[in-house]
Amino acid sequence: MHNLTEFLAKYKHWFLFVALEVLSMVLLFRFNDYQGSVWFTSANYVTGMAYEATSKVTSYLSMGTLNEKLTKRNVELEQQVRELSSKLYDKTKDSIYLQKGQYHFLSKFRLIQAKVVSNSLDRPDNFITINKGTWDGVRKDMGVACGNGVVGIVYMAGIHYAVVIPVLNSKSNISCSIQGRNYFGYLHWNGGASNMAYLDDVPRHAKFKLGDRIVTSGYSSVFPAGVLVGKIKHVYNSEDGLSYRLAVQLSTDFGNLRDVCVIDDASIREQRQVIKAAQDSIKPLEEQNATQGQ
Repeated sequence: MHNLTEFLAKYKHWFLFVALEVLSMVLLFRFNDYQGSVWFTSANYVTGMAYEATSKVTSYLSMGTLNEKLTKRNVELEQQVRELSSKLYDKTKDSIYLQKGQYHFLSKFRLIQAKVVSNSLDRPDNFITINKGTWDGVRKDMGVACGNGVVGIVYMAGIHYAVVIPVLNSKSNISCSIQGRNYFGYLHWNGGASNMAYLDDVPRHAKFKLGDRIVTSGYSSVFPAGVLVGKIKHVYNSEDGLSYRLAVQLSTDFGNLRDVCVIDDASIREQRQVIKAAQDSIKPLEEQNATQGQ
């Protein structure tokens, strides 16, 4: 104890110096906007790098199991493609009809491939971090999907990383429809199981059945129409009894999410620009009316 006291007394000026340095740095970054933004950007970059390194190690360790699943899935998909191609040819008698349809659909937008470096499932407001940012063309409010369906919406984009609000977030609100039936509602997640969400505000006169697919409606400026979301598992009445609430089994496995793509759709970008221009043009009118009212 005596030695410790002597050590502290001998080097007390160094401890005081370090404490004052830490305090000054905290005050500098806490109460100065520019320095705070520089710190946030740098910290976000370092955190993203750490997440990416951890993700790479995890991906490497699970590669054997993942390869087995991919091989099995490829075999199943090849069988489905052969069956569907045969049925489609019987209907159309056109051997290249399927290729033409796929080309027409994919030509509408560009896909920015990305990897998930951070993900959570057990919170009311989960977030996903991906390893692509503005340098790669990722922007706020872009839709994010994977091979199985919808993932979420870009919330914030840095230079090399972006944060995504997934379906598994209480603030997520995606316009969806029942495929082939043109009835739509809004997809929400209220916590609980990571494979279930709810489609609210479906009209009472809507006709559908259990197992029908739920896809994006295309009524928002985020997702194009037709991106798979899941299938109807259960049907409930809304609290006011004026609409249906559909329990949707999500097609995306958020617990095993590794590869995603950000949808860069030119038509959606144009739609978003038109909406913003309309909002900007309305503001002066609202301000003018408010001034006249005074």
